[in-house]
Amino acid sequence: DMELRESGGGSVEAGGSLRLSCVGDGDTVSRHSMGWFRQVRGKAREGVASVGLDGHEMYLDSLRGRIAISRDSATDAVVLQMNSLKPEDTGTYYCAARPPSQLFGSLWPTSYTNWGQGTQVTVSS
Repeated sequence: DMELRESGGGSVEAGGSLRLSCVGDGDTVSRHSMGWFRQVRGKAREGVASVGLDGHEMYLDSLRGRIAISRDSATDAVVLQMNSLKPEDTGTYYCAARPPSQLFGSLWPTSYTNWGQGTQVTVSS
């Protein structure tokens, strides 16, 4: 079973950027439709971006234009680039993988079967 590892979180000031990366142990993320999610304490986990095996990208409307999901074939990673960060972007960010049979991405957490441990993003005002 594939284990996912996120990296790249940290603390930045508002307006700053972060690049989150997700790699898999035991399998390659290139075989999966992948998603990025975030969770703030006390709130439900929400999907922020996904990329399907078909290449189609999906974004949370409120973040569209500030984030971009991509696949890095050199490192076999899925990357979430976040720009113009705001304090309300603070939270724990998770990457997730759908089963290899699923061609399309999704912003619904229940569509995913493998999850990383998360990486913390803190944006100060």
